[in-house]
Amino acid sequence: MGKDPQRVALVTGANRGIGLEIAGQLGRKGMTVLIGARDTERGKSAREKLRGIGCDAHFLLLDVTEARSIQAAVTKVLDTFRRLDVLVNNAGIQIDAGTSVLELGMTQLLNTLKTNAFGPLLLSQACIPIMRSNHYGRIVNMASTLGSLTDIADPRSSYPEEVGSPAYRLSKTLLNGITLLLAAELRVGNILVNSACPGWVRTDMGGNRATLSVKEGADTPVWLATLPDGGPTGGFFRDRQPVPW
Repeated sequence: MGKDPQRVALVTGANRGIGLEIAGQLGRKGMTVLIGARDTERGKSAREKLRGIGCDAHFLLLDVTEARSIQAAVTKVLDTFRRLDVLVNNAGIQIDAGTSVLELGMTQLLNTLKTNAFGPLLLSQACIPIMRSNHYGRIVNMASTLGSLTDIADPRSSYPEEVGSPAYRLSKTLLNGITLLLAAELRVGNILVNSACPGWVRTDMGGNRATLSVKEGADTPVWLATLPDGGPTGGFFRDRQPVPW
């Protein structure tokens, strides 16, 4: 039997917070991890942190809102590593906290969608051909229960009305739709595509009052990124359990 290949994982928005933790956990599992970030200084700093704990980490300049940046980054991955096995679409923004949908501006909505939904779709489209060439792929889209239509429609939802964030919530709903469409398209070929809700995590976005550490929040995304062949695809998971769309 041949030796297992060195898996290569790209995590977007990996220069801090939960993205950095996901990259670190994948690196400790023996993967080569690519830190996708649009800020060179922060990206290189994150790379050095991961190398300091023994990870094979590399910085990859990547702005998911720019098609040219996506293509340049994927070309570099192919030229340098010849493969890409795992993609974690973690980069995201929340710029409308506390905003009512009646007050939502189109600039807020468009900017949120570009980062949280359009970017993951474009990046997935660019990476899937590499995965297909190696008959292996794991794509994890970092969604949120805030984007669950079931939860939004439930008057008993645990999320209070003052949470607002209609652009953020809509972007995660759209991201879940992208997950389903990609999974349906890739039923054959050993490329598994799933959405993950990390929960309320103590990050710059989640705030200090959040109930979970970044280590806890990274658990489900890392689990999905390392699924065995034949694992679930086209699912939405939190705490490794399915949650309603």
